[in-house]
Formats: sequence, structure tokens, C-alpha cells
Amino acid sequence: MEYLPVLVLIISFIGLLAIGVPVAWSIATSSLLTMMVSISMVPALTTISQRIATGLDSFALLAIPFFILSGQLMNKGGIAYRLIDFAKTLVGALPGGLALINIIAAMLMGAIAGSAMASASAMGSILGPEMEKEGYSREFGAAVNITSSTTGLIIPPSNVLIIYSLASGGVSIAALFLAGYIPGILTGLFLMVVAYLWAKRKNYKVGKRSSIKAVIKTFIRAFPSLMLLVVVMGGIVVGVFTATEASAVAVLYTLLLGFWYKEIKIKDLPQIFLDSCGTTAIVMLLIGASMSMSWVMSYENIPQDISSLLLGISNNPIIILLIINLLLLFVGIFMDMTPAVLIFTPIFLPIITKLGMDPVQFGIMMVLNLCVGLCTPPVGSVLFVGVGVANTTIEKVVKPLLPLFLTMIVSLLLVTYVAELTLWLPRVFGL
Repeated sequence: MEYLPVLVLIISFIGLLAIGVPVAWSIATSSLLTMMVSISMVPALTTISQRIATGLDSFALLAIPFFILSGQLMNKGGIAYRLIDFAKTLVGALPGGLALINIIAAMLMGAIAGSAMASASAMGSILGPEMEKEGYSREFGAAVNITSSTTGLIIPPSNVLIIYSLASGGVSIAALFLAGYIPGILTGLFLMVVAYLWAKRKNYKVGKRSSIKAVIKTFIRAFPSLMLLVVVMGGIVVGVFTATEASAVAVLYTLLLGFWYKEIKIKDLPQIFLDSCGTTAIVMLLIGASMSMSWVMSYENIPQDISSLLLGISNNPIIILLIINLLLLFVGIFMDMTPAVLIFTPIFLPIITKLGMDPVQFGIMMVLNLCVGLCTPPVGSVLFVGVGVANTTIEKVVKPLLPLFLTMIVSLLLVTYVAELTLWLPRVFGL
């Protein structure tokens, strides 16, 4: 193993991040510097530029801007209020009812909008003040909101799973989408158990029990929003359209829904499109830069060297998977999810393939692992959104956040070592 390229890559990347260079530019620059170890500057610069461009040349990536736009339309379309009202009638009368409502609504909103930050912002701004009014601590409300918002990244449709499919060399997006349901719901249920026990211990106020009539009424109001999941996933699984085509269908559906709810007007569309373009540009720049780094690492044989190193430590799959999880947890603390998936999938996928793990299972394990990183400083984007919306500090949120963290870790270990949690549903549909 040649250590110079690895050292240049790691030191330059960490150094650039430390002085405040944006993540995408840090990735691209460190990739260029690593390439210059082997070849001169001009060919290195040309190669990295080409790899950034060709990294975006994928039909599957067209789904991302469409799902981002559908998420923006959902945020403006009054969807969150209807989902919260429906969740209230289901669990509002239980101890910690408002926290449970937050978790259920975040799971639904995250899955529909496809964005953890959008879910954290919507749920926090709507439910945060209401929880505080009912006697819940601001920090507990923020902790619940932060952790539950990440479940939508596992429950489809999920942009991150599309990116993993690209990075893995073509793992079925439909299989990944189906595989995400049970782990996502399981994580949400675990979070609900912790929130229930915490609220019972703190004697938080319990809401009134809803009548069957109220449940049916709120379900009918939320039904058109919930149908998006059926339309998108049903179309993909049955084979009516691909994931990319499904994303365009999602845009049309959410646009019509926003007009029907009278929450979106024609004059709102230019700003919605502009916000979507801004988010898409950031994501695509990250993807292009990450693909260039992934190629550079492959060129320098770094994945093969790491694979040999890990398999040299032990041939026990339990130990190797534990090491990979610990490495990904560490990576997730410092790196955003999109580049982490693109950079580390080519490194770890050959290892888990040798261990006999299905790439679909590994994809869900990786995304769930990196979801924990979204809730941790210093690059925890969902953590900062949740804390900002709740108007509190990270230091105060840490205590109620810890048991929820541990719950996510338990869910991660189950997904890692119990293959049927992820593979059963895709097998049922023949994927």
C-alpha cells in the first residue's frame, strides 16, 4: 500500500474543512491534490473536471431534482398540518402524545417530502410551540424532532437510496425502496417507545382520546397526501414507471394537490422553483465532486488496500461489520450524507460482498448509520435545523438526545445482523 496518496487525500480534505472551505470544494480540491501525486497538474486538473462532469451523467440522477421539487411543493402545500392532525387522533391520548405525534408525522412527512431537514423544519415550527405550551421541555421536543426527521431518509421515496444505487453500480432502486420500509418503521417505533417512557417519567400532560369519527375525518383530510406514497411506490413496484419517471409523477401530483388544497397559488411557483434549483445545484455539486474523489481513490487502489487491511484484521463477519459501522459512524459525524455514500460505498461494498452480505441490505445499513451523523455535531445538518427551530442550544439538547441516539444504534445493529428485516419485502415482490 502506498501511503502518500492516502495521506495527501486525508490531510488536505480535513485541512480544507478545518479552515471553512465548503464540503464540495474540499472534496474536489483534495481529489485534485491526490491526483497530482501521480501525474502533473494540467492532466490532473483535466481528469478531475471530466470526472465531475461524467459523475452527473446518469439517468437515475434526474429523479433527484424532481423529488426535491415535489418536497418543496409539499412544504408549501399544507401537507404537514394534515399529517399532524391525523397523527393526533391516533396517539394523542397516550403519555407523551405530542412527542409520538411528532415521530409519526415526521415519518410520513419525511417519506413524502424526501428530506430530513424539511421534516425537521416543518414539525419543529408547528409542534414545537404546542409541546412547550403543554408542559414539554423545549429540549426534549427538539431531540424528538431531530431524530425522528431522519426516518424519512430510509422510508421511500429517498434521494439518498437513489445515490447509493448509483454509487454501488446499479443496485435496484425499487428493491432499495422496498427494503427501507421495515427498518424505517422499526426505527420510528423504537423512538416512540423511548419518547413514551421519557414522557411517563416526566409526567407530561396527556391529551384527550379521539373519537372514531375524528379519526376518520382527519384520515380523509390526509388521504390525498398519503396517496402519494401509494402512487409513487405502487407505480415503481408494478413496473408502470421507473424511479426517475415516478419522481416526475410526484411533482405533478403534489402540484395539483397544492392547488386543490388552495395552499399554493400561481404567484408562489417562481419562488418554489428557485428554491428547488438552489437545493438541486448544491446536491449535484456534491455528487459530482464526490464521484471525482471516488474515482481518484479507485485509481490509487485505496479501496482494495482498505479491503485487504480490514479482512486481514479478522475473517469473522460480525467483527468486520462492526468495524465498518464504527467507521461510518465516525465519518457521519464529519461528512454530509451524500458525499459519504458516494465516497465510501465503493470502498466497503467489495468487502461486504466477500462476506456474503446482500448489497441491498448494506445500502439500508449505510444510510441508517449516516442518519445518526445528521443528528451529531459538527456537520449534523438536521441537528442544527432542529435546534434553530426550537430556539435552544446543542448543549441543552444532548441529555434528552442520548437515549434516542441509543435507540437508533439498536435499530442499526438489528438491520446489520438480521438480513430479513431488509430483504424480506423485496423478496415478496420478486426483487
